[in-house]
This record gives sequence, C-alpha cells and structure tokens, in this order.
Amino acid sequence: MSSISETRGNGGETHQTGGEALTTNHGVPISDNQNSLKAGARGPTLLEDFVLREKIFHFDHERIPERIVHARGSGAHGYFECTDPIPELTRAGVLANPGKTPVFVRFSTVAGGAGSVDTPRDVRGFAVKFYTQEGNWDLVGNNIPVFFIQDAIKFPDLIHSVKMEADKGYPQAASAHDTFWDFVSLMPESMHMIMWAMSDRAIPRSLRMIEGFGVHTFRLVNAQGKSTFVKFHWKPKLGLQSQVWNEAVKTAGANQDYHRQDLWEAIDSGDFPEWELGIQTFDAEWAAKQPYDVLDATKLIPEEDIPVRIVGRMVLDRNPDNFFAETEQVAFLPTNVVPGIDFSDDPLLQGRLFSYMDTQKSRLGTTNFHQIPVNAPKCPMHNFQRDGMMQMAVPKGRANYEPNSLDQAGEEPGPRATDQGFATYKDMTDLGNHPDEKLRVRADLFGDHYSQARLFYRSQTEVEQTHIADAITFELSKVGLGHVIQRVLGHLRVIDEDLAETVAEGLAEDLPDAATPMREPIDMAPSDALSIMKQAKHSLKGRKVGILIGDGGDQAKVDALRDAVEAQGGSVMLIAKERGKAEAQLAGSPSVLFDAVALVIGADDAAKLAKFKPAVDFVSDAFAHLKAIGADDASAKLLAAAGVQPDKGVTKLDPAAFVEAAAQRFYDREAKVW
Repeated sequence: MSSISETRGNGGETHQTGGEALTTNHGVPISDNQNSLKAGARGPTLLEDFVLREKIFHFDHERIPERIVHARGSGAHGYFECTDPIPELTRAGVLANPGKTPVFVRFSTVAGGAGSVDTPRDVRGFAVKFYTQEGNWDLVGNNIPVFFIQDAIKFPDLIHSVKMEADKGYPQAASAHDTFWDFVSLMPESMHMIMWAMSDRAIPRSLRMIEGFGVHTFRLVNAQGKSTFVKFHWKPKLGLQSQVWNEAVKTAGANQDYHRQDLWEAIDSGDFPEWELGIQTFDAEWAAKQPYDVLDATKLIPEEDIPVRIVGRMVLDRNPDNFFAETEQVAFLPTNVVPGIDFSDDPLLQGRLFSYMDTQKSRLGTTNFHQIPVNAPKCPMHNFQRDGMMQMAVPKGRANYEPNSLDQAGEEPGPRATDQGFATYKDMTDLGNHPDEKLRVRADLFGDHYSQARLFYRSQTEVEQTHIADAITFELSKVGLGHVIQRVLGHLRVIDEDLAETVAEGLAEDLPDAATPMREPIDMAPSDALSIMKQAKHSLKGRKVGILIGDGGDQAKVDALRDAVEAQGGSVMLIAKERGKAEAQLAGSPSVLFDAVALVIGADDAAKLAKFKPAVDFVSDAFAHLKAIGADDASAKLLAAAGVQPDKGVTKLDPAAFVEAAAQRFYDREAKVW
C-alpha cells in the first residue's frame, strides 16, 4: 500500500505528500515542490526563492559540456528585415524602424543528446539572436506555441522524466516510455502540449517548414512608456509540412542528419529559407475577458480571436564557418531583451530568466561566454565586468567601479547609465495582480487544463486526428505501467470521448472513469490555424524529387521532368542501381529522402528491379508515405511488385501532371495502405 497521498492545488496541480520528507541539498524540508514563490498569485517570481534557484541551479549543471536540453541543433546566419515598423507599440529599434538586422538562428530537438537523430517525434527549438544596435535580443522559442508545464520549478522534473530513464540509460530521444507518461499523467496541465506533441507538428519534413513561437506573453513598451502585451510568431514562407510516422522512423535510419543536411544544402544552393515575423497584441482589458490566463504558458491565443500582424521577415543566407565555434557555442538567453521589449509575469518565463544564464556559464565554462564571436553584440559594449576566466579584451585604466570621480583627475571614468537605457515596466497590477503577499500558488484560471487541448484536437482534420490517436496509442504501447495508461485514458476522456475510445481500443484497454477537471472545460470555436492540412501550401518550392533511372529509360523524359520540377522551385536527384550512372545509388537513397518520385526506366529494367528489394522498397514506401509517383507502362512490373494501386497521386510521366501531383500528399490513400 502506497504511503503517498495526493491533493490538488489552487491551479489543479498535483501535490504529493507522505514517505520521506523532500529537502533541499542542505537538508531543509520543502513544503511545496510545485510552485515558485511569487509576489502575489499572478506576480513575478522572487529572487529569494532558494528552493527554485537550487533546483534549477543543480539541473543547469547536470551536463558537461553538452546542453541538457536542445543538445542536437543546427544553426545558420541571416538577417531580419522590419517591413512594417511599429513605433506606436515599441521603442525597440529592431521593430520600430525599417531596415535589416543580422541574426543567428539555431533549430534543435529537445529530448535527445547531441548524437541523436534529427527526425524523432519531438518538440523543435526555434531560437533567434538579433544583433541589434541596442544590444542582443534573443527570442528563444519552439515550433509549438505552448508548453508542458505552467511553472519553471517543474522543468527539471519534466526533462528528467522525458530523458533516458535513470537506471537504463535509454530510450534516447523518445517520450514513449514509462517515466515521461507517468509524469504528464499526473500533470493535467500537460494535456494541451501532449496534443501538439502527438500531432504531425512533432515530425516535420524540414526545419525550413516549421513555425516558431515565443511561447510566452511578452510586453512591448513604446517611447511614452505605454505597455502592450504581445505573442511572437514565425511563419515559414514554404508553408508547413510534416512526415508521416513510418516515414520519419525510416528517415532516421536512412540519414540521421536529414534535417541538418537539408538546411545546409538549401542555404548552400542559394535557396534561402525565409520566415515572416508576426505579432498578436492585446491589452489588459482584453486579457481579462478571456476564459484562460494569458500568463499561462500552456495556453495560446487563437488567431481567429487576434489575427497575426506581419511586421518583418527573416532570411537565412549563410551557413556557419565552423559548427563548434558557432552552432555549438551559441548561447541564447531570454534575459537578452532591448529597450522596448519586456517580460510578463508568466511563472515559466520568470524561471527561465534565471536558468539560461546559469546553464550557459556552466556549459561554456566561463562568465565571459558573451565574448565568443557568435555571442558578442555587434554594437558598442561597455561595463565594469572586466575580470573573470577567459577575458579576451584588455581593459585599460583603473575605472572598474561607479560612481567614481576619476574624470576630475583627468582619467577615463568609464561608462554610466543612460536615460535611453532599458527600464522595467513598473505596473504589477495591470493584469489584476495584488502583490501584498508572497505566495506559492497558481492563479485560478491556470486550473483549466483541458479546454485548449480539446480546441487543438477538434481543430484538426479527420486525418490529423487519426495521426494523433495513432501516436498516443503507439507511445502508450511502450508504457509498462498499467495504472499510468489508465490515468492517461482518463484525461483523454475529458478532451474528447472519441479520441479516448480509439486509443483504448488500440491498446485493448477498458476505459476508466474520466478524470475530474479542476475547472470544467469549455468548448472553444475550432481554429483552422492550428491545422497543418487546413493551411497547406501545395508547392514544389524547397522540395526534392527522386528520379529512378535505368538502362532503358528515355533521357528526354528525364530532362523534361527535371526542367518542370526546377521551374517550380524544386530540385531533382537521379538515382540508379549502380552509382556511376546517376547522382546516387539506389540502395543508399530510399524514397523517404524525397518528397515525390518518378520512374524513368525500361521494361527490362522494371523486371530486374522488381526482384531487387531496395527498388521495391523505394516504390512501395513512396506509395505508403502518400507521395506522388510518376511512371509509364514500362514500369508496370516494378509497380506491381511494390503493391502500387492507381489513384490521383500515381501519374504518367507527363511533366505537367507529375508536377501538379508532386506538390502534395495524398491522404485519401492512407486508409488503403495503413
């Protein structure tokens, strides 16, 4: 019989007591391990919270030198161009004035180590360092607009649960295991993020085809000191595209660097990836009318409620010169903001403001990590922080403090504060906070854990809903703790009954009673912006087509297909059984590496390839992964061996017809092959 008992906190969070007392590293008993200490229920986190700081400090220093989170990453240089200045909202020059600002961007996975694969089901980091003339601004976000937890004090627990299990040292880069699902099943606040993580958003086709989000609510502050709340969005010009699950798994085996290589080669070829930067802005009056709390990182603002205003674009046009010096050593800090951009009191953001600088110092080994070229500002930098390990500058004079009066003796006095400098927005009450108490508590609206999970699921197409159900079923099939599976099913019943029934049937599990919500969920209007398929761009731009050739193929057909694909902004790779006849060898270039395939082979080629397993897999996988296949009658034996059935995605080698088909996936096929 377990000695652990559970209660719910003010925000519906799980509190467990019993057994040995939880203490700090110094033996001080802890009364609340779920909430950071805040100035008022919706106020900022307090520096005196030694429980939070010790927990985060220990977590920050758990990996040397690899990042604990986001260890696997890809970086690129580029620029941001402000196309619609907003001086009425912010005095930050990067957004208030037209013009270009250099940037460095790093995309990453979350769960895996530096040597893990690119394509597992996972959240993708989307971090942008703007080298502005007022200092560096780091917008450190993800490709998903919400997160698993509401308070930063739970971040170490979350990551510990999703990483390799502490005793086994596996699984690598996977959430399909006991400890992750045990944790999130006890954290109903995670349910919205679970819907996103189990959706196609978590298995993108390319880093060039993901959205980015700042996740938190931030503030914009104009020259008059007026504050406006803001959510940041990155929208890819190529549109959104994901793989299907089986394809993502096979891609990992075919090329573990698939995303890294794709990004590098696109930039190297001059096909520069581009995103638009959009903002959702609102005031406290609007926020007070919403059924969710804008300080809750597990919630989003539907674009139908506040449309995204595009204010600029970002182009990545240069690969790093050295992976370690730049991509590996780049250090992003949410605390890097410029005058005109400020924080909200989101308790997850508040903890990040401490954690990132602490972890970068540990990872990079010195307090002077800001002097590493990729981290250094491209504007003047002056202060009195002159010493420390690996100091690269040679500061002159004895002015290393202020105030001082050394100028009166003819010496350089050093820099001073400026009226134009960063000034924290001072109103702590505009969102209804009353900081008359120090509290470990969550605001009431934080207790709604299911409304937006339901919103996300019900905003998807039927195909996307099926993918979510399949993903949850697969992940839970790897969980050996029966009570955890039952607890997750209880949460799913609150989100959507059909979803719960589908998953339970796939696991051969009986449905438990529905979980008891802290706050009764509400039905929100579906949002098309949450669906990949509802906003799909059918385009070949940025896509790759694989053409299988043989001895009996018609070169004129190859040339015509190549011209047609390239005219639409796509690229072509020729593949043959023997490497010397083409650009790639068939056995090492499976169709998972391409967005569409064509077969330009003779009848004799087809008969031989029908007995060659890599060729059969090349075609059958393309069909199973819902891709266009171009082929004429000469390929009939290979098509038959691969089980290809005629549909809209199987075309003749007519360039116009093939190009039209190659720009899309054929999800109607899915029911036949899966």
